[in-house]
Amino acid sequence: MADSGYTWLEIQQQPVLWPTTVELVQAASTRLDLTRRLKDARVVITGAGTSAYAGAAVAAAWPRSTAVPSTDLLLNTERYIEDATVLLSLARSGNSPESVAVVERVHRLRPNIWQLAITCNPHGALATSPHVNSIFLDPRTNDQSLVMTSSFSNLLLAGLCLTQGERMGPLVAGAAAAARTQFELINQRMRSLARSVEDRVLLLASAPLFGCVQEGALKVLEMTAGRFPVMAETYLGLRHGPMSFIRPHTRIICLMSNDPRMQRYEEDLVRELHEKQLGYLVGICNDGQDNHATAELFDSVVPALLPHSPDDVRAPFEILGLQLLGYHLSLLVGLNPDSPSPGGVINRVVQGVRIYE
Repeated sequence: MADSGYTWLEIQQQPVLWPTTVELVQAASTRLDLTRRLKDARVVITGAGTSAYAGAAVAAAWPRSTAVPSTDLLLNTERYIEDATVLLSLARSGNSPESVAVVERVHRLRPNIWQLAITCNPHGALATSPHVNSIFLDPRTNDQSLVMTSSFSNLLLAGLCLTQGERMGPLVAGAAAAARTQFELINQRMRSLARSVEDRVLLLASAPLFGCVQEGALKVLEMTAGRFPVMAETYLGLRHGPMSFIRPHTRIICLMSNDPRMQRYEEDLVRELHEKQLGYLVGICNDGQDNHATAELFDSVVPALLPHSPDDVRAPFEILGLQLLGYHLSLLVGLNPDSPSPGGVINRVVQGVRIYE
């Protein structure tokens, strides 16, 4: 099934879809008067699983916002909405039981909270709820694969467009052009990396990019049905116990910050891992001549799509390589990336959740 099927198409199509997301959010902003409604708002951003990681990445760029997974918000609603004025739900299908129940519960407890949803499915329960105002993304973002790829990057991008506004247009154009130019190189390097994985995978990033590597770790886990232990951690957090996860052959993927101050902390940790002979180190960074010193720290380098942009807007684009890693690992262990849970352990839309009043 190499380079075919839904998952391959949905990963590959992302640079085409990113500009459509910007346009759809701009149109919705006018329709819903979002500039006025979101000004000085206290926003709670929610979603489940992949959508929760997208929410965390959006919140990292949105002052006065808080990201709370719907799986937590359902259980402790009053705690998280006390000061909220807006609830923003992110969802691919909009049919996850927790997502729908959170909308109902928030409306019941605090009907004055204005509810907005960004979803890939205009026919889902979230989109058709009478309590929600919805922004619908391009139908192609409604991934048919079990795992979320196009939906993740575009839900995240749409959220960033709400808080960053016109700033996102030029960034998206640059990221889309870079992705088209470098897709094959990134794909080749991630395929080679997948073939070299022996035992486990560690992904590192600093805030505000940590949500990106959390999602990358989930892609490796989902697409291989848990064949490889995988962890996401911050550079500074790694020393506080999680470094014991690493073995000599562990593949360590380092999503590097573009902030010079943060880079110093990250490079120190990479040097320490070299000195301790821990892991095979892969940098996602600028590997051009202006960043030769950083590139030399790694055993191999995957080019970053936005090597000069602020970190808080990079996550929708830098996830591309991590998605490709999960895809190639899935093929290597003999699974179908479109449906990598042959025993039905996980499903495209979560099942088995009872909602208690």
